[in-house]
Amino acid sequence: MNSKNYKGYLLDLDGTIYRGTEAVPGAEAFLAHLREEQIPYLFLTNNSSATPQQVAKRLQQMGIEATADEVYTSSMATAQYLSEQADQAEVYVIGEEGLRTELLSRGFILTEEEPKFVVVGIDKEFSYEKLAIAARAVRNGAALIATNGDAALPSNHGLIPGNGSLVAAVEVASGAKATFIGKPEPIIVRYALGKLGTHTGDTLIVGDNLHTDIEAGANSGLDSLLVLTGYSTREDAQRHAVRPTHVAEDLAEWLLRIKA
Repeated sequence: MNSKNYKGYLLDLDGTIYRGTEAVPGAEAFLAHLREEQIPYLFLTNNSSATPQQVAKRLQQMGIEATADEVYTSSMATAQYLSEQADQAEVYVIGEEGLRTELLSRGFILTEEEPKFVVVGIDKEFSYEKLAIAARAVRNGAALIATNGDAALPSNHGLIPGNGSLVAAVEVASGAKATFIGKPEPIIVRYALGKLGTHTGDTLIVGDNLHTDIEAGANSGLDSLLVLTGYSTREDAQRHAVRPTHVAEDLAEWLLRIKA
């Protein structure tokens, strides 16, 4: 599709809108253009630890206009997925506030006793005890659900273990395979499109990571834009099995292209 014609955007956050604690130059100007043109967008993130309100507040502190309603997280998608599987079921959760809040808001019962589901999100207090409880529940019949499969996360000290590392431990300990919800899976994209109100052919997914953002687009039938402000490079894109539809140095360059 011509770069000018997209009617909706799904936007990654870390490495796309901001890096660390600072907004990527040009990101707010791009968002302002979308608002001015009344083009809907969602911030689509695999981060399961924070609530939409916390994500929006963090963006606001960087000078980026944002509301909680513009945020869609892997925790939200996981809670929506579980609601389609069972109503108000018992769930054992490995995860932080964002995930627990979403599950509780949909009426799920958080318990260690005979859960129907084991849900794994990033948890900086992950322990052997939590692993043992999760593995036992899955071996006793609970379905294993993962908010996302990111193996590693960027930090000030380099890459640190991501949720995919925790899920792998539960898979090995339980002998089961998890159902993954977040990018690059189409589940989270389908839910996000439903919230955004646009169709696959009219929507562009934007991100800095070939393995999550760009593959999510390919898996869901969306065009994709790789921005070179984060994880993946132009050289990576040339070698990767899934090629982005578009590549731009940053959102400032993309804004120039859609306004040209």
